[in-house]
Amino acid sequence: MNITNKTVLIIGGSAGIGFETAKLLTAKGNKVIITGRDEKRLKEAAAKIEGVSFFTGDVSSEADTAKLVEYINQNFPKLDVLINNAGRAIIHHLADSPKAFDIASDEIMTNYLAIIRLTEKLLPVLKAQKEAAVINVTSIVVFAPGATLPTYAASKAALHSYTRSLRYALKDTGVKVFELMPPLVDTELSKEIGGHNGIPPQQVAEELLDGLTNDVAEIHVGQTADFYKLYLSSPEQALLTLNSGRE
Repeated sequence: MNITNKTVLIIGGSAGIGFETAKLLTAKGNKVIITGRDEKRLKEAAAKIEGVSFFTGDVSSEADTAKLVEYINQNFPKLDVLINNAGRAIIHHLADSPKAFDIASDEIMTNYLAIIRLTEKLLPVLKAQKEAAVINVTSIVVFAPGATLPTYAASKAALHSYTRSLRYALKDTGVKVFELMPPLVDTELSKEIGGHNGIPPQQVAEELLDGLTNDVAEIHVGQTADFYKLYLSSPEQALLTLNSGRE
């Protein structure tokens, strides 16, 4: 896929993977819009990237999503690329979690349902372009869940399944569907789960652009590539490996 001179919307673009992706895409001559819930942090991020636009809102909110869609339709009717990078992860253990349902509801809304809603509403714009793309950010945990992030893993696994279905549904259109599947990344979101041991978000952004350029549908970043091979050979061993020392 050609990834220059495109109009790109990045959900969750004020920090981490989204921010680094926005920097790289802008440098390649793309028009980039970033979104986030924290207006102060979003403005600070936008100030660091020349030419980037921003929209403050929470895609897990139906009202905010409607406003975002209206903003895009009015200001960026030639939207080519949607990057669904919103994420919510809460540590808990199913054996002794008194709020598993509430946590799962929160995560599934942000990581899965909100993405379906936004993608549905922006598909008419994307399908109107000669070449367009939807990029969903999942995780290495779609192959084996982490014991301390069980419902987060479940929400990402649901997104993985949806992404495959969407790719098949759009196979005869000009909209390509990609999945970015990073391992642990050193971001604000991952601090509580040892994110400092993760790979830098810049690496994820670079591998994303490389995957898009080469039309790689499932982009296995860093250790995800080897972990996927382990999963294929032994799902049980993959589960044990991912959770080694983390319970």
